[in-house]
Amino acid sequence: MSDEQVHPDPNPSEAATALPSTALAEEAVERPRRSHLVRTLGLLIAAVVVIDVLAILFVPPFPPGEPGAACAFPVCFIEGNLELPAPHVVFDLDPSSSLPSGPLAIGFDPTISSTLFTMWIVMAVVLGLAILATRRMREVPSGVQNVVEFAFEQLSNFATSIGGPGARTHVPFYAAFFLLILFSNWSGLVPPVGKVHELRAPTSDVNVTIGLALVAFGYFELQGLRANGVLGYLAKFFPVGEFRKGIGAGLIALFVGVIELMLEFVKPVTLSMRLFGNIYGGEVALGVLTALTIAIVPVALFALELMLNFVQALIFSVLMLIFTLVAVESHHEEDHEREGHAEPADASLGAEASAPAPAH
Repeated sequence: MSDEQVHPDPNPSEAATALPSTALAEEAVERPRRSHLVRTLGLLIAAVVVIDVLAILFVPPFPPGEPGAACAFPVCFIEGNLELPAPHVVFDLDPSSSLPSGPLAIGFDPTISSTLFTMWIVMAVVLGLAILATRRMREVPSGVQNVVEFAFEQLSNFATSIGGPGARTHVPFYAAFFLLILFSNWSGLVPPVGKVHELRAPTSDVNVTIGLALVAFGYFELQGLRANGVLGYLAKFFPVGEFRKGIGAGLIALFVGVIELMLEFVKPVTLSMRLFGNIYGGEVALGVLTALTIAIVPVALFALELMLNFVQALIFSVLMLIFTLVAVESHHEEDHEREGHAEPADASLGAEASAPAPAH
């Protein structure tokens, strides 16, 4: 080997020490950041504990409807920290009217509840973020545009990973539902919400969750009718064409179709009750633990509620997307897929039958 082909490092110790020195420098920069974050979290938790103690000493809880009265621990503390499922009326649009009494009484009293009022605020926040993100759009996004585009891209990728390319058509509606429900869930964790009568988490009210479920139900039923037509969509539930294969096959298919039709009307009930039960149950748990303990346990439960509220918003929107894709799929496509899965097996059986017998 010639001398021209060999290029020895004039200072091998520099290459050996460059990487460790860089790692040490990054560690030296990262260590103060971690310590600052831990210090900030510790100060926030300490501040919550101090505020909670001062609130119990100077603004003690009182029995519902009796401000200033003595409150016995722990029952009165819990009752004073909770709100019944019925939302508080913020604005009564017709004070002269009142709902009739009786188990089967039906009336009309136009009011604006605390959950509806809070939902309007949440909608204004979501629309404000959308306007800020699209007001001055740039090819290289930054700030609010970057955050919103990243969130929408992640939701779009997640939707297509579940439903394939056909799910892209429904991504805007799916993403809008997810963001609205997510911010509605998280609004109950903001300190003023739930502590004053005028503000309450929208999804902790069964009326709001039923309304959301009915909108989702109307959307995927409409998409199913648009994709298959009225007769094609009804053929999923009343497959009278199966009677061509025999009376038994027709009756079985009709029985299954009627069950699917009944389950179709159960979907909005399950969507609404699942969301309402989890959000209201989380608020009850936070209220009880806040009344019985100082603040350390509720702070830990607060972090858990952040994650659970995110999961509930994702479950609602994903189920709505799946129901939409199932409604769009035609009955003929299901039969074709079933026949397509059966063709390889039939072909293999035919090939085995037509193969010549081995010579003995």
